[in-house]
Amino acid sequence: MAARCKPLAWFAAPLVCLTLAVPVQAEPEQLNTIKDVVLAIHRCWRPPPAEKAGPIDITVIVSFNREGAILGHPRISYESQEATDNDRIAYRIAVMETLQRCTPLPFTESLGGAVAGRPFAIPFRNKQYPPRSQEKRAWLLPKIL
Repeated sequence: MAARCKPLAWFAAPLVCLTLAVPVQAEPEQLNTIKDVVLAIHRCWRPPPAEKAGPIDITVIVSFNREGAILGHPRISYESQEATDNDRIAYRIAVMETLQRCTPLPFTESLGGAVAGRPFAIPFRNKQYPPRSQEKRAWLLPKIL
């Protein structure tokens, strides 16, 4: 019996080595919450370079099907008021490229059933806001007498 196993072991050893040498592709992490969805889309976000467009805020409304693919047509619901036409076009293109790059999203079965067809308003904030002064909020502090 031992003589029989020896040739089998000789044959199986290279197969085991070949199997271990093949890189295993990891499953993408499944998204289980709405927060996970927004974070996954923001990880894909690539704003246009500063020489092509000034920083603006933009919000897109998009819906997904159960499998995480885009359902219907995304639409822009907000753009910064002071944005130029060039800024608007550059940022709209960047948003649509982000959605193409990210989707379909790997929803869990429960999240896919919960969000299918429901609109998401996803903001992309790029403007630099000045820090708020603490002095302006001083009147909100409780006064101890």
